[in-house]
Amino acid sequence: MLKEKIVARPALWTLRPAVIPFCQGCQHGTIARVICEAIEEMGIDGRAILIGGVGCHAMISFLVDFDAIQVPHGRAPDIASAVKHVLRTEPIVLTIQGDGDCIAIGTESLIQAAARAERITVIMANNGNYGTTGGQMAPTTIIGQKTTTTPEGRDITQGFPIHAAELMAGLKGTSYSARGAFTSPANYRRTKGYVKTALQKQIDNVGFSFVEILSACPPNWHLSPLKCIEWIDKEMILEFPLGEFRNVDRLE
Repeated sequence: MLKEKIVARPALWTLRPAVIPFCQGCQHGTIARVICEAIEEMGIDGRAILIGGVGCHAMISFLVDFDAIQVPHGRAPDIASAVKHVLRTEPIVLTIQGDGDCIAIGTESLIQAAARAERITVIMANNGNYGTTGGQMAPTTIIGQKTTTTPEGRDITQGFPIHAAELMAGLKGTSYSARGAFTSPANYRRTKGYVKTALQKQIDNVGFSFVEILSACPPNWHLSPLKCIEWIDKEMILEFPLGEFRNVDRLE
């Protein structure tokens, strides 16, 4: 009986050892896979340039077989904007950032890039904590979530979580903003679709595009990989609903 292969490792996703390997159950590797699949399927691997921030997600820039740049904490949108303006080869420039890198120390860079309608694509991994430095409370930590700096659970006196996808959707320079997750095969396909749509907005020279992806962090959540998926479905998505929040073909 012949068997048809329906899925394989993307050619752009290398197997070289990472300086800091992803923890078991971490979904940053899945984000890397989605990025590689989207770029391959769109046939833009010869034009793509990935800008990596600082954090667990940064390993993605070492694991892709196309041009990548590692930059200072929070400044990926600034460098992406510069690359987009300087190169004359019509590059497709995207950043990969964590929630701390993107919407904490990098808030100014992110918002100003969107306000300028920079033709870049920002992909933000949201795991609700500072994964690299010990699991402290992050801008995306939900109310009641326990972290090393909120051992009793975050409460409103410590602020409310930032909804980055909705925030970016409210800026006139944004052509596309969405939020996805990997809690099911259907959500995986939808999330890859969001990434491809965001990249297409850049190809079409419409404006800034943004995709937030909910990502599991088993060591700092103190949950098994399977329980992380359940927690995202039952708790995290209630705070951060999935879907598209802005999708326009022309800025006004």
